[in-house]
Amino acid sequence: MPARQTAYERNAPAPAAVEAALAPSRHSVFWLEDAPGTTYDALSGATEADLVVVGGGYCGLWTAVLAKRRNPGARVVLLEASTIGWAASGRNGGFCEASLTHGEENGRSRWPDEYDELERLGLANLDAFEADVRELGIDCQYERTGQLAVAVEEHQVAWLGPHALDRAAVRAEIDSPLFLAGEWERDTCALVHPARLARELARVATDLGVEVHEQTRVTGFDAPTRGPVVVRTTSGSVTADRVALATNVFPSLLRRTRMLTVPVYDYVLMTEPLSAAQLASVGWGHRQGLGDLANQFHYSRLTADNRILWGGYDAVYHAGRRVRASYEERPATFSALASHFLAAFPQLEGLTFTHRWAGAIDTSTQFVAFHGLASRGRVAYAAGFTGLGVGATRFAAEVMLDRLSGLSTERTRLEMVRRKPLPFPPEPFAAVGINATRWSLDRADHREGRRNLFLRTLDAAGLGFDS
Repeated sequence: MPARQTAYERNAPAPAAVEAALAPSRHSVFWLEDAPGTTYDALSGATEADLVVVGGGYCGLWTAVLAKRRNPGARVVLLEASTIGWAASGRNGGFCEASLTHGEENGRSRWPDEYDELERLGLANLDAFEADVRELGIDCQYERTGQLAVAVEEHQVAWLGPHALDRAAVRAEIDSPLFLAGEWERDTCALVHPARLARELARVATDLGVEVHEQTRVTGFDAPTRGPVVVRTTSGSVTADRVALATNVFPSLLRRTRMLTVPVYDYVLMTEPLSAAQLASVGWGHRQGLGDLANQFHYSRLTADNRILWGGYDAVYHAGRRVRASYEERPATFSALASHFLAAFPQLEGLTFTHRWAGAIDTSTQFVAFHGLASRGRVAYAAGFTGLGVGATRFAAEVMLDRLSGLSTERTRLEMVRRKPLPFPPEPFAAVGINATRWSLDRADHREGRRNLFLRTLDAAGLGFDS
């Protein structure tokens, strides 16, 4: 069938309105600017520990905190190459979801026999996350408001569940002329301030006795057949009984896992604070997270001071698997996002964006994290969260600590935890395949969701994904 415009394209504002909305924005991460925190000295010289954690994002921070809660007497050292939470953990949308499987469809298709258990464990993890926020006094603007999934095309309405809201009901929640129907999952998602969460976890970790070092890049480690592991850095070393690798999108210290992730760039806009009248025109009284049902989907939420974050849509892979600051500035993508925002909320024309930024997502072929052990059980790792790391990193930290302790738990026995994803192919095949997938998903959005032969082939091979 012929391609047709999407709802965002059919309702696009005038180019001048897009240009005016973007004009005041600067390339800077709002969350990082808005997150107080301390700095931590770089490691200097040689030291010893019971556990070394490599990486100062959510996964590493949760691992350090939970390790000290399990064993307050253990000496734990955390090493971060830059600053706490500066990468994905400080740049994401702040959606803390219960799902460990990137949604029910992906989970049931890959792990059908244990999906119900995965769903239960995911909800328990979110409940434990919430309890930790409360008990540890983590000031991260936590709100368990749920998430509203909206259909913006007629064919998407059928994808909603049996408890879908009709057009009037969904617009009573968040008023957009593009929203045709929606479903509000009230308990499976919370919202957080991403950078404050990271910096608060670092504060909690140090309060518990963790030794945190920023500006300390790990260059490798030596793991003899027996005995402790020596973690080497640019300014010293740490000798430890156990090591947890939480390096996210950056090149793995283990050669065996380097082909299991690729960096895919996601782009975000943040508005100025809405006035009372502007906010009233949109509604949003329940402050849910918001996402549409397109393959190239948008996500949105309110901040504590009533700005609107608007991100997603244009996920970009650059050949070579590199993470570079130059990839973060992409004018065409920011213009598309601004146009789509004004199409969704025409009543907000005149509102401007203050910040624009991007960040790299560690994507795996199973679209959820993978887990593993190396060096005869002395080194654990987790990566490949594929944009679902705010909540799932806490679960991954528990898995790594279970495994490093030699424990058999319901977490470590999961097939999802034991099975590795298929690796991405080498270049140039990776770039060709990933960009063909991206093109095909966009084509499906322009053809009432119909997937072409390429996407159907990926589905049949267990590599398909639709959002």
